[in-house]
Amino acid sequence: QICLSLVKLLFYLAHSPLGSIVLLDFQPRQFVMVDGNLKVTDMDDASTEELSCKEDNDCTLDFPTKSFPLKCSAAGKCEGINEKKNLFNAYRYFFTYLLPHSAPPALRPLLSDILNATGDLRYGINETMKAFEKVLHLYKSGLYLQKRPLLLRDYISLKGFRTVEGEDYKCWPSYSHLGCLLSIHSAEEAAAICNSQSQCQSFIVTQQRTWTGRPLASFQSSWTDLIPDTNAVVYIKRSASSRERL
Repeated sequence: QICLSLVKLLFYLAHSPLGSIVLLDFQPRQFVMVDGNLKVTDMDDASTEELSCKEDNDCTLDFPTKSFPLKCSAAGKCEGINEKKNLFNAYRYFFTYLLPHSAPPALRPLLSDILNATGDLRYGINETMKAFEKVLHLYKSGLYLQKRPLLLRDYISLKGFRTVEGEDYKCWPSYSHLGCLLSIHSAEEAAAICNSQSQCQSFIVTQQRTWTGRPLASFQSSWTDLIPDTNAVVYIKRSASSRERL
């Protein structure tokens, strides 16, 4: 969410009515999240000036660990230097820390492609925006899910119940520090996640939604403490239910 919001912001800056705007003091502390959107807190160091040049050799974009040769345009300006400077700073301050983590395994290669392409400046902001929108579409639609045997048939569903909330086993990347609360596309995906975790014996699909509209599911190591809840459905492993009856 943070990276996508940042890309939308940089897309606007690259195509602003004032021309391409560069953030000269590009640091994480200069941004803040407001209602799920990344905002710049200080525009004092923003500029529409693009480096003047006479030849391509005048247009090297230097960073502490990398340098990029750019073209000198017919107008005597270093072509796209503001856009590329913003994008590489987004890569080194945000993408490298946030993109490799917490995405579903099937989407990680696509995010890795974005990371590598922006890190080498092979993508401009337009291509980066399209790549992010593709990942977001796959994520929201569930099209990233690989075909697999139907695992939900191994679970008993109890509508109108949930387990008592409390501290349980933890997982990564959980939305709750007290247990294992993950976003899912469907109960079928939740069943696959539960099967992959040795502690998991049951899960509840909650009414909570993430910023993409995906429901949250709570994964738990037991299911015995059930309480009525008309809005909830608890799914219990058939094997766990059989053991409990014994």
